[in-house]
Amino acid sequence: MADTQAVAASQPAAPAARSKARERSGADILCECLVDLGVEVVFGYPGGAVLPIYDALYAHPKIKHILVRHEQAATHAAEGYARSTGKPGVVLVTSGPGATNAITGITDALMDSIPMIVITGQVATHLIGTDAFQEADTVGLTRHCTKHNYLVKTPGRLAHVIHEAFHIATSGRPGPVVIDIPKDVQVATAPYSRPDPIDHPSYRPAFHGDPRLIESAVEMLMAAERPILYTGGGVINSGPEAAAHLRALAAMTGAPVTSTLMGLGAFPASSPQWLGMLGMHGTYEANFAMNKADLILCLGARFDDRVTGRLDAFSPNSKKIHVDIDRSSVNKNVLVDLAVIGDVGSVMADMIALLEKRGYTRPDFAEWWARIEGWRARRSLDYVEGGEEIMPQRAIADLFAATRGKDVIITTEVGQHQMWAAQHFHFDDPNKWLTSGGLGTMGYGLPAAIGAQLGNPDALVIDIAGDASIQMNIQELGTATQYRLPVKIFILNNEYMGMVRQWQELTYESRYSESYSDSLPDFVKLAEAYGWTGIRIDGHDDLAAGIQRMIDTPGPVLVDCRVAKLSNCFPMIPSGAAHTDMLLDPSMVSGTMDDEAKALV
Repeated sequence: MADTQAVAASQPAAPAARSKARERSGADILCECLVDLGVEVVFGYPGGAVLPIYDALYAHPKIKHILVRHEQAATHAAEGYARSTGKPGVVLVTSGPGATNAITGITDALMDSIPMIVITGQVATHLIGTDAFQEADTVGLTRHCTKHNYLVKTPGRLAHVIHEAFHIATSGRPGPVVIDIPKDVQVATAPYSRPDPIDHPSYRPAFHGDPRLIESAVEMLMAAERPILYTGGGVINSGPEAAAHLRALAAMTGAPVTSTLMGLGAFPASSPQWLGMLGMHGTYEANFAMNKADLILCLGARFDDRVTGRLDAFSPNSKKIHVDIDRSSVNKNVLVDLAVIGDVGSVMADMIALLEKRGYTRPDFAEWWARIEGWRARRSLDYVEGGEEIMPQRAIADLFAATRGKDVIITTEVGQHQMWAAQHFHFDDPNKWLTSGGLGTMGYGLPAAIGAQLGNPDALVIDIAGDASIQMNIQELGTATQYRLPVKIFILNNEYMGMVRQWQELTYESRYSESYSDSLPDFVKLAEAYGWTGIRIDGHDDLAAGIQRMIDTPGPVLVDCRVAKLSNCFPMIPSGAAHTDMLLDPSMVSGTMDDEAKALV
C-alpha cells in the first residue's frame, strides 16, 4: 500500500464540514470513524460483546456488512478484498472465540503484508482478568501476529485510536492492526469530532529512499554484466504506479525479471524478459539466473527461505541490492551489499530518473541472455500426458486459455494446486493473484474470493482449490449464496492431501501417513445443497466444455475436476538443499541436473 494512499485515507474534512463534537456512544463513534475513513465493507460475525456495535451498524447503511460463517473466513475475505482493491480490509468479531478464530487470518495478513483492521469485542472493563464468559486476552494473544494492537478503555480515546490504526495498517509495510473494545466502552458516550491527520511521534516509515544510496544502486546496476530483477509482493503493495515503474526499469535495462509467489502479476508473464517464479517450485531458468547473476536487484521481496534454499549456497558470487520499506527485513536472512529503505515504487521512479539523466542506454546482454535461454530450454514446467486421467497442469493451462482476455482474479487454497496455478496460470497485471504465501493457510481461497468479488463485482473471480483445502472453509458457500456473489471454484480433485503425499513419497519412502482423503463429499451435491451450480469433469473429453460452462453460468459455480491422483509438482527444491539442486519431473528428464545442464553453468 503506497504511503500516499494511507495519507489520503487519513485526511480530515475541511473545517467547515467537520462533525460537531457532540456526545455519542462508543459504538456510534466507531461507525462514524469507519464512514469518515471511506470503509464500504465490513466482514464479520456477531456475538454478545459486539452487539452494541452491530446495533449502531444498523443505522449506518453506507457500511455493507458481510455475514460470514466463521471468523477465520472473515479475515481471509478481508485479505482478498484488500489485496484486490488496494483498500484496507475491515473485520468485526466478538470476544473470546470470535477473536481466537480470527488469529490465523491475522497472522496470514502479517506474513503477507496485507492491510487489515480487526475490531474485536471484549468483556466489560471491570470484568477483564476475571475469566468472565467469553473473555480472552486478545491483546496478549495477538501481540506477536499484528503490526500493532490496542485495548481501548475509554470512549474518548476511540476515534483517535481508530484513525491511528488505519494509518499504521496502510502505511510503511502494510499489516494487520487489532482494536479490542470492551462492551461498556461501546455503550458509554463521549464527544466526537474527526481527529486531525495522524502525526505519530515514533512511527514514521521512510517513503522516499536516500538519494545517495539510490545513486550508488544505479552505479552498481550500470556496471553489472549479468543483472537480474528479483521482485516481490512489495511492488504490488506499493500500488499500480510501482508495477509501471518496474516495467519501465526492466525495459530500460534489458535485465531478466523473476518474482516470488506473492509478486506474480507485477511484471507481465507475457514478456520475453520474464523468467517465471523462482524458489522451491520456481522455474529452472529463474533459480539458475539468480545463482549466476553478478547483481541481484531485490525489489520489495525479503529473501524468504522458500526462495533462497540453503543460505550458504544462495547466489554466493553476486552483489545484492535490497529495496524495501521495512528496515527490519534487510539483512535478516541474507546479507546485502546495499540497502535502500523506502517505498519500492518511489525508489524505482528515482532510479529511472537518474538513469535517464545520465543518458543510460540499454546494454548488450547477449551472452547473459544466451545462458538464460540455455536454462530455459530445459522446459522445466513441461509434463507428460497420457492415459485417460487429466493432468492437473493441463487443467490449469486450459483454464488459463479459456479465461484469457477476461477480467479474471484468481485465488487459491494451499497445496499442489496452488503451485500448479502459480506455474501455469500466467498474470500480466497486479492484484489479480491472491494466495497465502508466508503462512500457507489452507482454507484461504474461498473466503478470499468472496472478498475479491465484493471489491470487484464485475470481475470473473475463480478459486483454484484442492479437495482437502477447500473443506477448511467450505461453509462459506453459504456466504456467497446469501450475497448473490458469482464466485467460481475449480477443484483439482486427486483424493489426496497432495503436497503432503508428495513429500511423503520423495522424503519418507512413500509412507503415506494420513494423507489420503478418505470419505470425500460429493462436491456437486454439496454445491447444489448450498444453491450453487455443481459441475463434474471426469476426463479429457469433458474438460474444455466443463470449464466453458463454469464461465458462462450465472451465479456461483463449483467444478469438481478429477485429475491424476499421483502427480507431483516439479520443479522442486528439497528441504535443506541449495536453490540450484532442483528435482525435475523424472518422466521428462533423468531427475536432477545432468551433464548438459552443468555445461550451461
